[in-house]
Amino acid sequence: MRVIVLHNPRCRKSREAVHYLDEKGVAFETRLYLEDRLDVSALQAILEQLQMSAFALVRKTEQVYKDQVKGKDLSEEALLQLMIKHPKLIERPIIIKGDKAVVGRPKELIDTIL
Repeated sequence: MRVIVLHNPRCRKSREAVHYLDEKGVAFETRLYLEDRLDVSALQAILEQLQMSAFALVRKTEQVYKDQVKGKDLSEEALLQLMIKHPKLIERPIIIKGDKAVVGRPKELIDTIL
């Protein structure tokens, strides 16, 4: 079964996850989601696989979060739209295998779907 990593090569945790999969000998594809952006339906599918809400997947340390999300009562749809517009808001790395996914922080969580 195919393993996909939503990857940001500038992120240390994302690089650690890729290295971890390499060390384990797991074949995987990377998707540079900052360049190859997700659409709403793909992001919704990933949230279902993660069994998470959009708010749970938002990176709360990003400036765009502080400017456009923090302290506001945004709907799930509004958050999805912001995450599509500003993909840096999406927590990383996300590892997907079949109908399951996990945020690979810490990297050992990846084992739960392999």
